[in-house]
Amino acid sequence: TNTNERKVFFADDSAVARAQVAKILDNMGIEHMCAKNGAQALAQLKQIADEAEERGESVHDVLQAIVTDVEMPEMDGYVLTRNIKEDKRFNGIPVMMHSSLSSEGNKRLGSKVGADAYVAKLQPAEFAEMLNSLIEKADAERLEPA
Repeated sequence: TNTNERKVFFADDSAVARAQVAKILDNMGIEHMCAKNGAQALAQLKQIADEAEERGESVHDVLQAIVTDVEMPEMDGYVLTRNIKEDKRFNGIPVMMHSSLSSEGNKRLGSKVGADAYVAKLQPAEFAEMLNSLIEKADAERLEPA
């Protein structure tokens, strides 16, 4: 994937956190879209998948990674992640949880619903590093002959 075509979708109910994530992604040169809660995120993601299908593209052509907060109204990050992972159209798109709840228990719950990574909130360097490696790993796996 050409770096300037990278796009990430993120969900967070905190305006402050959304601004910070947007800033990190801008610094990484990654385009982004966001939602204010899990329910809104899922609706938008399903729409992205529907539109990609209509164009005959895979969702991965449009979206390279998803980042979600854990605690959100309407639908939390765990339920959102489980829904994404159960939708085959999102196969191969890494989901990174980004939360102030960074106990082992929270991380275990995260991996149980299929999150590919879990980073503590507002550690920009760790966030950028982890996201980059997830995207690169997903890209490499996609290019491998099946």
